[in-house]
Amino acid sequence: MNYTEKGSKLYLFSIVLVAVIGGLLFGYDTAVISGADKGIQAFFMGASDFVYTDAIHGITSSSALIGCIIGSALSGFFASNLGRKNSLFIAGVLFFLSALGSYNPEFLFFDYGIPSYSLLVAFNFYRVLGGVGVGLASAICPMYIAEIAPSNIRGTLVSWNQFAIIFGQLVVYFVNFLILGENSNPVIKAIEGINRLLNPEAAAWVTETGWRLMFVSEAVPAGIFALLVLFVPETPRYLAMSGKDEKALQVLSRINGLAQAKVILAQIKATAEEKTERLFTYGWMVIFIGIMLSVFQQAVGINAVLYFAPRIFETMGMGNPMVQTVIMGIINILFTLLAVFTVEKWGRKPLLISGSIGMAIGAFGVALCNVVAGLPPMLAVVSIMVYSASFMFSWGPICWVLIAEIFPNTIRGAAVAIAVAFQWIFNFIVSSTFVPMYNMTLGDMGDKFGHMFAYGLYGIICVIAALFVWKLVPETKGKTLEDMTRLWKGRRNKKF
Repeated sequence: MNYTEKGSKLYLFSIVLVAVIGGLLFGYDTAVISGADKGIQAFFMGASDFVYTDAIHGITSSSALIGCIIGSALSGFFASNLGRKNSLFIAGVLFFLSALGSYNPEFLFFDYGIPSYSLLVAFNFYRVLGGVGVGLASAICPMYIAEIAPSNIRGTLVSWNQFAIIFGQLVVYFVNFLILGENSNPVIKAIEGINRLLNPEAAAWVTETGWRLMFVSEAVPAGIFALLVLFVPETPRYLAMSGKDEKALQVLSRINGLAQAKVILAQIKATAEEKTERLFTYGWMVIFIGIMLSVFQQAVGINAVLYFAPRIFETMGMGNPMVQTVIMGIINILFTLLAVFTVEKWGRKPLLISGSIGMAIGAFGVALCNVVAGLPPMLAVVSIMVYSASFMFSWGPICWVLIAEIFPNTIRGAAVAIAVAFQWIFNFIVSSTFVPMYNMTLGDMGDKFGHMFAYGLYGIICVIAALFVWKLVPETKGKTLEDMTRLWKGRRNKKF
C-alpha cells in the first residue's frame, strides 16, 4: 500500500465535488417537472381511452415523490451492504435511466406520440425510478461527505450539498427556459368542468416534444455523475467497518497525512467493533432527535413557499409574481452561502435557533398582513423573503449536516435512512395540505383566514423547532464522528 505523508486538500475537494453533483441532481430532478408540467398535461389530455383529470395530473406531477420515499427508506440497506460509493453509483444510473425513460416512455412497448393510460403508467414508472435515485442521493451524499471530511471542515463541506440542491433547481429552471425558447406553453382552462386546451396549434411543439427535451436534459449531468463516482474512493469509515483497514488508511492518509490518518483510523476502529449494531443500541433519543430534525425541516412549511411562490405572491397583489419568485431564488442562494461559510465558526445549534426565530418572525409577519387591514403588500413580500432566507442559512443546510454526523458509525446507515424517509413523508404532507389550508374561508375574512392560519401555524412550529434544538440537540461543531459514539453512550441512560 502507498501511504501519503502529507494530506491534500485538492484531493479532498475533488472527491467532495463529485458527491456534490449528486446534490445538484437531487435539485434538478425534483424541479424539472415545473417546466414540463403543462406540456405533459396537454399531451395526455389527448388520450382517447381515459380522461386526464386534474387529480390524475396531480399524481403524475408528484409521482417522483413516491420514489423519493422508497429510495430514502432503502438507502440504509444500500449504504450498509453495498457501501456509500456503490450506492451513489446506483443513484446516478437511476437518474440516467429516468431521464431517458421520461423522454421516451413509449420505448419498446408503445407507439410513439400516442397518449394512453398504459403510457401514463409507464411515464410515472420512470419518474418514480428517478425519485428512488433522489431518495438515495438525499441520504447518502451528505453521509459520504461527512465520512470523508476532516472534522474541522465537515460542516462546511456537507453544507455545499444543500447549495448544490438549490443550484440544481436554478439550473433546471434556466435549461427549461432555454428549451422553451420562443415556443408557447399550452393554455389549459376548465370549461363546464372539463379541461380544454385553448391554443393547440401554438402549443403543438411543447405538447409533442418540448417536455420530453426537458426531462432528457438530466441525462447529461446524471451520466457525468455516474462516471465520476467510479473514480472516487469508498469512505474510510465504511472500509474500516468492513475490515479493510489498509485501504481505509490509504484514503485517510491522502486526505489528512499519514500521522493523522493513523490516529483517525484508531478512533474509527475503537468505535466500530462490529460492522453494524442494533438500531437502538445507543438508546431511542438519538433516533428520535434525527427523525425530529427531518420532521421540523419540512413542518416549518418551507416547501409550501418554494413550490407555490408565484401563487402566494399573486394573492398578495403583486403585478408580476415571477419577478418576486426570481428575487427570492437569488436571496436563497446567497443565504445558503452564509451557512456554508459560518457553520464551523458559529456552530450548528446557533444557526438552527436563530434561523427558527427568523422564520417565525417572517411567518407571523405574513399572518399579520392578512389580519390587519391596510398594511402595504410589500410588508408581506418582505416577510416571505425573511422567512425563506432564514430557512436557507439554518434548517436547509444544517439539518443535512446534523443528520450526516449525529449518529454513531455502526448505526449511521440505517438511522440516516429512517430520518430521511421521514423528511420525504413530511415533504409530501406539507406540500399536499398547503393549498387547501391556504384557501380556507371563514365569515367576513374569506380566504384571508386560510392565509393567516397557514402562516400562523408555520410560525408556531418554528418556535417549537427552536425550543427543540435548544433543549435536545447536541452541538457537533469540531467533534469527530467517533465522538458521537462516546456522546450517545454517555447519554444513553440519562434522563432528558
